[in-house]
Amino acid sequence: MLDMKFLRANLDRVREGAEQKRIEVDLDRLIALDDERKEVLREVEELRNRKKTAGKEIAKLEGDEKAEAIAALGKIPERVKVLDEREKQVVQEIAELAALVPQPPDPEVPVGLDDTENVELRTWGEKPQFEFEPKDHVTLGTELGIIDFPRAAKLAGSQTYMLVGDGALLELAVLRYALDTILAEGFVPMITPTLVRYEPLYGTAYFPGGEEQAYACEKDRLWLTGTSEVPVTAYHMGETLEADQLPLKYAGYSSCYRREAGAAGRDTKGLYRIHQFNKVEQVVICKSDVAESKEHHLSILKNSEMVLQGMELPYRVVNVCSGDLGQGQAMKYDIECWMPSRGWGETHSASRFYDFQSRRLDLRYRDENGKLQFCHTLNNTVIATPRVLIPILENNQQADGSVRIPEVLVPYMGGKTEIRPRH
Repeated sequence: MLDMKFLRANLDRVREGAEQKRIEVDLDRLIALDDERKEVLREVEELRNRKKTAGKEIAKLEGDEKAEAIAALGKIPERVKVLDEREKQVVQEIAELAALVPQPPDPEVPVGLDDTENVELRTWGEKPQFEFEPKDHVTLGTELGIIDFPRAAKLAGSQTYMLVGDGALLELAVLRYALDTILAEGFVPMITPTLVRYEPLYGTAYFPGGEEQAYACEKDRLWLTGTSEVPVTAYHMGETLEADQLPLKYAGYSSCYRREAGAAGRDTKGLYRIHQFNKVEQVVICKSDVAESKEHHLSILKNSEMVLQGMELPYRVVNVCSGDLGQGQAMKYDIECWMPSRGWGETHSASRFYDFQSRRLDLRYRDENGKLQFCHTLNNTVIATPRVLIPILENNQQADGSVRIPEVLVPYMGGKTEIRPRH
């Protein structure tokens, strides 16, 4: 959420940012409502002051003039009541509109309509050159007996899967390797709730607007989260931290759930776009300092690259364009791994929000001068699986149909160096 003073002082920038993000919001209505709120408060204050001083003034009057003054005084409480009710309505509408206003993209964000206009910054690793016809991960997983789509669909419908045998062990190996890597960088591990109330989803700017992508447990007024970013970032919701506590660095592990509404017929085969997955997410809560936020942004991006490099997966880093940014993101880097069957596929997103989320979460800290400031927040995927199993399986397949296990994962696989068909 943007500060109203910032919005007024930077109205053209905010308007342009909304257009670049392709988010519709009535900023003129929001400004008009804020003006009305100020006018209502001014009139209420004026009426209350008039009531305080009216007694002395009326005492000096006589006859009809005095009667008229008394009658006018009697109307003040009713007028204040009407104005108070109008203020509540205006404040509610302001809150609803303000919740939709997007953060303007930072100047270094490329302007573009969608992910086809993201800008490649760098690549790492070599794409494999096969001397045989490579298979996609669906074929590999099925032939190796480590992924079962038909039985999963029988149990849970489309865009579901079951990992079996070495497939299950491989996912656990990836998650544990990623977690160990990020813990070595000073992050505190968390296992988080996957069912949360509305407030954390509102605070992290997934609601309003993202309800269609979330599974709702309406009876209990809870929602399944699509990322542990939600409970981890909201962990200190409503708190005032001290400057010397910052930065806070958390690594949240959780299962994640997304309805993928609107994805029918798009990336629905295999493990790329599914309803349930597991993820380790890094979250940073830091001081209200733009330069510091940018440093943390590069740092969490580097952490994810380190994980991929350890697993020897070719990838590229892209600067996400304005039209592909979420409401609260000031800037985002995506990491896309090379997947021989489909090309580049997004596996990580690193976002900085400045104080956009913390204002909604009422997350503050007391700076060195004792002044209250809103924190800055950032997040990035450490690893999300089973999507990352696509490049692991496809890039490491061998001519005989087996799959080589990346060296860093071997200890987590009980020393196993290959996955071969189960007999």
